[in-house]
This record gives sequence, C-alpha cells and structure tokens, in this order.
Amino acid sequence: MLKRTAPAAVLGGVLLAVAGPLAPTASAASGGVCDTSGMVVTVCAEDRAVRPGGGGKGKPAKEVKCRYVKLSPQPEDSMSYQVATGGRARDSPGALYTVDCPESSRVSVVWRADSDDDAVVAIAPEVLARQALDSMTLRPPDIASPRSEGTYLIGMPMWLWVDQSDSTMGPVSASASAGSVTVTATAKVKRLLWDMGDGTTVTCTGLGTRYTADQGTAASPDCGHRYDKPGRHPVEVTAEWEVDWEVDGGGESGTLAETRTGEVTAVLHLAQAPNTRWPRGRVLPAARFCDGPAQ
Repeated sequence: MLKRTAPAAVLGGVLLAVAGPLAPTASAASGGVCDTSGMVVTVCAEDRAVRPGGGGKGKPAKEVKCRYVKLSPQPEDSMSYQVATGGRARDSPGALYTVDCPESSRVSVVWRADSDDDAVVAIAPEVLARQALDSMTLRPPDIASPRSEGTYLIGMPMWLWVDQSDSTMGPVSASASAGSVTVTATAKVKRLLWDMGDGTTVTCTGLGTRYTADQGTAASPDCGHRYDKPGRHPVEVTAEWEVDWEVDGGGESGTLAETRTGEVTAVLHLAQAPNTRWPRGRVLPAARFCDGPAQ
C-alpha cells in the first residue's frame, strides 16, 4: 500500500486519503470476501489449484474476488507518499497494483513482491480474459449505407451494409497473463442489429450486400428495409461481439460479450414518377434513388 505523509492526492486513478499504511494481511492468500474495514484490505484472490478433500477427491478453490492491475508508470517515494511494503525491503523486486474488489465497491493500492505472484494473487482465467478484452480496440460499425447525405424514396428497397475492418467487425485477438497462466481471447461480430428509427429492427448476420446499379429496384438479398413514411429517420446499428477465450495450452475456456453502436440519419422523400423533375430543376430517374445511396 501507500503510506501518506502529505495531503491526499490521486494516484493511478485511486484517491488515497489515509493516515497509515494499507497493506496485505498475513491471511492474504486465504481467500474470502475483501475486508475493507479500518486500514487493511484483505487480498481475496485464491489459488485455483485442486486441493485434496476428506475423501481423497479434490475440489476447486473459490474463485477470485478481487482484480489486480499494475500501475503504469510506477510512482517513486516522495514527500507526498512512502511505499509501505509490509516489512520487505523497498528495493526488493515488486510493484504497486490497484486492487478492485467488486463485492465491496472498494478500490485500493497495494505493494506486491514478485514472489507473491503465485501465493497471493492467482487471477481467475475469466478475469484475465476480460483484461485481454479491455486491451482490444473494438469500434462501432462503419456504416456505408444508408448515408446521411444520401437521398432515398419511401416504398423502395433500401440496401443496408457496413464496411469491413478488423476493429469494427473482427477478428481481433489479445492475451493477458498472471504468473504462469496466459489467456488468449478472440473477438468477432456475431450479428448486427439495425434500429431503423421507425419502430423496426433488422437483424443481419453479416456485413450486408453492397448495392450496384445493375440491381435496379431489387431488394437486398440479406440485409435491407423499406420505409413507408417520409422524413428523417435516426438509424442505430449495434454490433454484437462474441469473445471466445481459452487458457493457452488447454484447460478452461469460455465466451464473453461486448457491443458497439454507430448511428446515421436517413432522409426519406416521397416517390416521383420516373423522369420527372426533382427539386432545383434536375431531371433524374426515380430508380436512381431506390437501393444504392452510393449511386
């Protein structure tokens, strides 16, 4: 932990305002719910190894209750703070970590020697999977159609599609480690939910098909919509990401979920007969506006 020797300050996003050291207790490896009473935080991570039971059969230890994140950059001793290392020499190998204990809604800072990695903090594989997920760059869908500057006609098919990139559709992979355990997670978009702004939701399992002029007034084969009222329709596209993770070398695995949402406004006009005059005196065939905003 950190021992305060001057007015409180914010370190690593955690407000420290204490008069004495916050340090792991001797029972730090015993597990259980975090004890945040007084000036002590009990480390509640446990060894995930199978331990023998009374009948000779083993059972898994309790799952981790707290999450540890190494501070970067590491602070130095100063007039404001001195590191309380729990009796260890300050120059011994180790680092400062934030400890997030969800069951108590308490976030603190602790000093951990490198030798504590296995004995004190054994992070559950799913926690490592979430750390890997947090390190990924997952962006909202890159909406290609409809476009805010496009012109569309009510009653005509609108083709919906998004552009492909790793950060908007996947796959994206990342890994996170704790001690000897490494978890690799891979994220990709499972489906797109189009909220069309008129009370309709369209579900598409892929990018959608790009419209080309030779399609005429045909409907999209896999991702499309028709509006029946003119006006401005706010369109939101939510990408549902599926994140598969597994422990390197075999063992535990699982799936996490994430979402990202993009938006655009589609402007719908009343249909006109083909080859009639559009505003500003232009003569354009109505089919030009039916399906392809990029035409």
